Amino acid sequence: MDDAALDDLRAFLPPLLRALEGLGFVARRLGPTQLAQVLAIVAEPHAALGAARPRLDGWPDELAPVRERLEAAADEALAAYAELGEAEDMRGLYRALRHAPRAQEALYPLAEGLPPVSRYFLTPSRRDDPQLMARLAEAPARDDVGVFHVDNEPGARGGFSLFVPETYDPGEAHPVVFALHGGAGSGRSFLWSWLRDARAAGAILVAPTAVGETWALQGQDVDSPNLERILGLVEARWNVDPKRRLLTGMSDGGTYSYVSGLVEGSPFTHLAPACAAFHPMLTAFAGASRMQGLPIHLTHGVQDWMFDVDMAREAKSALAAAGARVTYREIEDLSHCYPSEVNPDVLAWMDATAG
Repeated sequence: MDDAALDDLRAFLPPLLRALEGLGFVARRLGPTQLAQVLAIVAEPHAALGAARPRLDGWPDELAPVRERLEAAADEALAAYAELGEAEDMRGLYRALRHAPRAQEALYPLAEGLPPVSRYFLTPSRRDDPQLMARLAEAPARDDVGVFHVDNEPGARGGFSLFVPETYDPGEAHPVVFALHGGAGSGRSFLWSWLRDARAAGAILVAPTAVGETWALQGQDVDSPNLERILGLVEARWNVDPKRRLLTGMSDGGTYSYVSGLVEGSPFTHLAPACAAFHPMLTAFAGASRMQGLPIHLTHGVQDWMFDVDMAREAKSALAAAGARVTYREIEDLSHCYPSEVNPDVLAWMDATAG
């Protein structure tokens, strides 16, 4: 890059990254009672990114690969803010926030050469870790790390998206996280709810998309065989620790992590439902030997407007009574949205409880 392009980049990247953090702030606090205040807080990042966006217009053709990714990330973020301002109901808000993972997907490949982008794609508490940043910067280029999408184009069902950290060592067994999206979602989008933490911790991350419109919560279970198929594909290529296979999910995905993860023969060693529905019948259907000592981490919000927190409290009691090793976390200000801040604790819990 020449000096002019570097000046443009220095002016452009901070507003872009602040705007993306702002969308994460909205997504974490998405609830009917506090929405107006939340949107007011993020108005400034939106305006700053809009003002900086023209800085890329004059870049030469040789910088097109970088410019196009930055433009795509910025345009998706700006579209999210525009639609948030126009949304009339919760459905409109969720639709607006679908632009955020698209922006992250466009931006992520630039983490390899731009340290500010690399830091953005890390757990906030690890961004100033010099050893981690050095390991990422020095990681050799290879074709078996990064983000992959397998039969998981937008609108596709039954495929999966995958992240393998740049620090992956084939001689070391790595934990694997299967993260299940909420109703009407997709693994391609939900991948970004966990990527920062998987990257910081050196975990392999798999985000499947349900075979149907949502997970098989009733009727024939078509998703469990698909999850086992995907796990087999991942383990055939990467070194996965058989004692650290986490099944987690949000909303319908969290509920399905109960449905699939409690049955006898499930390949997953740890379950971590978040903001999920629960019925005591789930423990009745679970195998007694499966339940004994099974590590389960529950997260729920006191302000959840879809699944009342009493449902999670009931799950805690019922699962513990059935013999599971239950860790319970109740978050006072959490509504029905995914609390990414718990991801590092869930990974640490899995390490501590691995058999």
